[in-house]
Amino acid sequence: MVVGEVAIETDVIIIGGGPGGYAAAIRLGQLGKSVVLIEKDKLGGVCLNRGCIPSKALIHTADQFHRLNDFEKMGIQLPQEKTAVDLNVWQDWKKGIISQLNQGISHLCKENGVTVVKGQATFLSDDRIGVETDGDFETYKFEHAIIATGSRPFIPSFLNVDGRYILDSTTSLQLKEVPPSLSIIGGGYIGIEMGMAFAKLGTQVTIIEMANRILPQVADNLVKEVIRNAKKLGINLKTSTRVEKAIVEDGQVHLHVFSEKHGTEVIVSEKTLVTIGRIPNTQEIGLNQAGIAVDEKDYIAVDTECRTNVPHIFAIGDTTPGPALAHRASKQGIVAAEVIGGLPSAIDSTFVPYVIFSDPQIAGVGFSREEAEQQGYSVKTGKFPFSANGRALATNETEGFAEVIVDAKSHILLGMHMVGADASNLIGEGVLALELSARVEDIALSMHPHPTLTEGWMEAAEAVLGHAIHIVNK
Repeated sequence: MVVGEVAIETDVIIIGGGPGGYAAAIRLGQLGKSVVLIEKDKLGGVCLNRGCIPSKALIHTADQFHRLNDFEKMGIQLPQEKTAVDLNVWQDWKKGIISQLNQGISHLCKENGVTVVKGQATFLSDDRIGVETDGDFETYKFEHAIIATGSRPFIPSFLNVDGRYILDSTTSLQLKEVPPSLSIIGGGYIGIEMGMAFAKLGTQVTIIEMANRILPQVADNLVKEVIRNAKKLGINLKTSTRVEKAIVEDGQVHLHVFSEKHGTEVIVSEKTLVTIGRIPNTQEIGLNQAGIAVDEKDYIAVDTECRTNVPHIFAIGDTTPGPALAHRASKQGIVAAEVIGGLPSAIDSTFVPYVIFSDPQIAGVGFSREEAEQQGYSVKTGKFPFSANGRALATNETEGFAEVIVDAKSHILLGMHMVGADASNLIGEGVLALELSARVEDIALSMHPHPTLTEGWMEAAEAVLGHAIHIVNK
């Protein structure tokens, strides 16, 4: 390894080329800054290459395969031979999607004057970073830096992720055969998304969750439809249960679990997927040498401008406290870039939407009813079931509902939540409404196109006001 004697100077160094890092780099390029973006693997980060995008590709494939069961009642006759999913072919399709998006990000970086360096970065001081690249070592001197190193799966010490029998979210998306059986440790959104997808592909799935129900961070009334569908898919939900040890024996994983109700049990499956949570990648980038503080969980505290305790160094995305969501990281990256560029910019909104690609999907923004009441609001709610929606009936997707949470005094919207098909695409209306401090009348009086699922928002808003058309008003 040869150590460079002269530091390369740049306005901004960004460590990490995920959704937050590359968004920051592109925005800085637009603002005329010289930018070096350091990524040790591939642009797009975990989200694009090993998480959000490939997992949604698998979920879509599983949904399409599962829907074949409904074709006959719609008059579609399929061959009598047994249909099957070839994950080898699916892997090629997935790689094509990732490659196209990778190339797109590379092109955008190039067109915006961003220098992309592949390597491992470490702070040497509060104005220098060293980068190891293929046996070489270069030093960069910067005026500002953005830390966007993301996160990785949390794996308990008693579990050995070997990629063959015990998997994490990354290796589960590299499987080339549908496993006959799969146990999933963790009933959060990743566990539920992956569990339902594999169940639709024909895997016998068991989900083990320490809390008293799956998706414990989501309001109870939003989860009921998912629990019902999980059971219809044959998924065994083991809640209030903890995993004590895992033994690989005779080509299978033996999970020893304990619950107050059933005592000690052994769950045997071909493979086990660990989806307990994620931890920030902040330990090996020399934060101490730059004087950057972290909390007891290794997260970097930032202000509304995404500044760390070292004012010219910023941190975004999963390295900071808050939900580990790609769109949050992207927004923070753009804010940090604009602050560096001298623009008035800040994270001044609490409205961070969430989406769970379960069956049915769950999406929301703002307070749930319980959260609003805990904040001291007098609350009114309106709910419209998709079983009364023409579009949902026509597409055989009648599960779920749209719900609005409203301040009873001012009628200002406090939260909008949806359970149902395409909730992921429909929540955008809720985000915009809350950002604009809309009142429930603004939704109710807006003409929504027919026949669409967006009418659910309008009817839920009308229900708050007592004049929904397609349900009986209470």
